[in-house]
Amino acid sequence: MATFGIVVGGGPAPGINGVIGAAATVALHAGARVIGCLDGFKWLMEGDTTHVRELSLEDVASVHLQGGSILHTSRANPTKKAETLEAVVKSLAALGIDHLITIGGDDTAFSARRVAEQAQGRIKVAHVPKTIDNDLPLPAGIPTFGYETARELATTLVENLIEDCRTTNRWFYVVVMGRKSGSLALGAGKSAGAPITLIPEEFPPGTIKLDDVVRILEGAVVKRLALEGRNDGVAVVAEGIAERLDEADLAILKEVPRDEHGHIRLAEVPLAKVLRNAVTDSLAKRGVKIASGEKDVGYELRCNKPTAYDRDYTRDLGAFAVFALQAGTQSVLITRQAENIVPVPFADIQDAKTGKTRVRDVDTRSGWFRAARALQTRIEQSDLDDPKRLEAIAKAAALSPADAKQRYAPIAAR
Repeated sequence: MATFGIVVGGGPAPGINGVIGAAATVALHAGARVIGCLDGFKWLMEGDTTHVRELSLEDVASVHLQGGSILHTSRANPTKKAETLEAVVKSLAALGIDHLITIGGDDTAFSARRVAEQAQGRIKVAHVPKTIDNDLPLPAGIPTFGYETARELATTLVENLIEDCRTTNRWFYVVVMGRKSGSLALGAGKSAGAPITLIPEEFPPGTIKLDDVVRILEGAVVKRLALEGRNDGVAVVAEGIAERLDEADLAILKEVPRDEHGHIRLAEVPLAKVLRNAVTDSLAKRGVKIASGEKDVGYELRCNKPTAYDRDYTRDLGAFAVFALQAGTQSVLITRQAENIVPVPFADIQDAKTGKTRVRDVDTRSGWFRAARALQTRIEQSDLDDPKRLEAIAKAAALSPADAKQRYAPIAAR
């Protein structure tokens, strides 16, 4: 009898239970056993095989309707030490697991690949890509599961803040979850109609200067005031900008704790407050007073009940993972392309330089980004070249036209 194991790693995302439920159902219908490993790789790494749950059809009958994960999740990293990786393989073997389905983002995908390598074919492994960040290397136009549900809720939250700001005449700085990719921030900002959305991909490679971010946001505030007569708006910012900020600008980064994979815990970086204060102070020094507030949007998105799209999508992915393993396919990422299963070998998603899983950034040359950019309120070179527009912007910023041109020329040149 085949035994399927299911492990969930990384942060929560809407639709995890859809994968678990569909994979368990298809495997059980085929006469296999299904064992859910609780808390990701945490206990398996310790050689502990007691934190598991054998799943039945009754257990998973309607779990696809729920948010969260019935198996919980963790960021435990089995690849940090050779002994913990070996412990995982031994634990899985002790449980009789010969087929493993992992669910997670880029770090869990890397862990799945290393487990498959360590098992040397004794355990067939398939990984289902999960992240609200939408940053796994799937083909263009194919989202990771959980992204669409998270974007829907994030859009509603930003939309409500836009109306609040219109009502109260103030600006809000909203930081949206997304470590490497600005996809979620851009998707929510564009869908809600935010005046400006800022993502890390639009900056040159390397560190990002806080002053550049402040000038861009300040420019949106003064242009909206100058040309639209409005002193309200919402600036959506991807949290990944914090990870690339020059530490000289944001000393707090040196003290922020890191997770098991070495990543800065971005949720503990008060980026929204830093940006709100920096923009407000910059304008206040010249006598321009703007009421403002800040908010982080992230945790409230991760365990939301999945939309119909993500329910359908994740049930396909769970079933496809079982189909692939039953067919003998292993060491693959499971994708749905044109309604068909397309297993992608782990080797194809590996970064040649780092050996880790590649991250998919927002393509700033795409039509999706170009349209989003064109819909925003930002100071452009054409604004600085037009004497009347420049004069209006300079007045709103409490600067002379020459000083305004000098201050905003670097960001307009982007």
